[in-house]
Amino acid sequence: MKRLYLSETDKKIAGVCGGIGEYLERDSTVIRILFIILILFSFGFGVLAYIVMWLIIPNRPADYTPSPRPSPTGGEGN
Repeated sequence: MKRLYLSETDKKIAGVCGGIGEYLERDSTVIRILFIILILFSFGFGVLAYIVMWLIIPNRPADYTPSPRPSPTGGEGN
C-alpha cells in the first residue's frame, strides 16, 4: 500500500513537497512551483496549508521498505 510521508532526501524546508512528489511520482520542483503559485494567488493560504501538512504528514518509519510496483504489462518485466 502506497503511503504519504515527509521526504528525508528531497526537502528544502520540511519535506512536504518532496514527499508529495514521491507519492505522486512527479518531480518535486513542479510541486514546489504549484505551492508558490498557491501562496501568491491565495493571499497566504498556501503557507497555512503547507504548515498544516507539515504537522499532519508523518515521517517515514526507519524500517519502511516500499513494496515493489508491478510492471504496467502485468508480467515479470520481460
